[in-house]
Amino acid sequence: MPEAAVRAAASGAWIDTAPNYATGQAQTLLSPVLAAHPHVRISTKAGFFTAATGTDAVNDGVLTEDQAAAGHSLAPDYVRWQTGRNRAQLGRDRLDLVLLHNPERAHPGDRPALHRAMRDAFVVLEEAVAAGHVTGYGVATWAGLEKEAFTVAELLALAAEAAGGQHHLVAIQLPVSLVMMTPIVQALHGHGPLPAAVDAGLRVMASAPLHGGELPGMVDQELADLIRPGLTPAQAGVLAVASCPGATDVLLAASSAPHWKEAADAVAQPALTAAKLREITGVLASP
Repeated sequence: MPEAAVRAAASGAWIDTAPNYATGQAQTLLSPVLAAHPHVRISTKAGFFTAATGTDAVNDGVLTEDQAAAGHSLAPDYVRWQTGRNRAQLGRDRLDLVLLHNPERAHPGDRPALHRAMRDAFVVLEEAVAAGHVTGYGVATWAGLEKEAFTVAELLALAAEAAGGQHHLVAIQLPVSLVMMTPIVQALHGHGPLPAAVDAGLRVMASAPLHGGELPGMVDQELADLIRPGLTPAQAGVLAVASCPGATDVLLAASSAPHWKEAADAVAQPALTAAKLREITGVLASP
């Protein structure tokens, strides 16, 4: 990871991490890279945590044993504590972006309880913004938007309620790929979370563009050539996501500098047209 992170930082790319990535070591590993590139923007998260972090949170009195055992929390004391811990581990006085990590895990099937928990977490993040510790916040979700545990409009309303007016919710992160095509198809028809986010001026961070590394094995060279001749299957999948209307960032989980360069070269390609994206999603949706 450090090798790819160095390449990404040198290029000025946004770096996205979380306290549970790399078995809890990601932020510590990134700290020297960020120190060497102080202008690189960083996003991190609060929600999931490792068992070791859970133990620390219990010892510091911000989680109960039962809460720690769940491995995920939106409890205000925990979000406040984790945000400070993120700053310390990353070596940054101010974090560019803090995302609630898969908040739908907190109260599955109970939208009112989930929304209350998210609003309370947003209150903590608004306090962090006011203190100068965070520039903005948002939500990183896997299924929350697709399953409508919350909508973009509801997120904005909860943030406004938390702030008592002008809020600092600035981003959403969600999976977008040729496997999880729903956001692309919806955006091509002018509905779904991406157009709603665009209308609100939010940053849209497309995660898992290669579906955890599975996509290149599912996209053959014929389909890659349909997307754009000359690209590898992985590059074709990345370009399709980068071309999705409303997506402002594509998050690439590169394990090495060559992987980073391959993906970056794909993102640098001219975007696919809406007509081409419709053709591709139509082919993939065919039985």
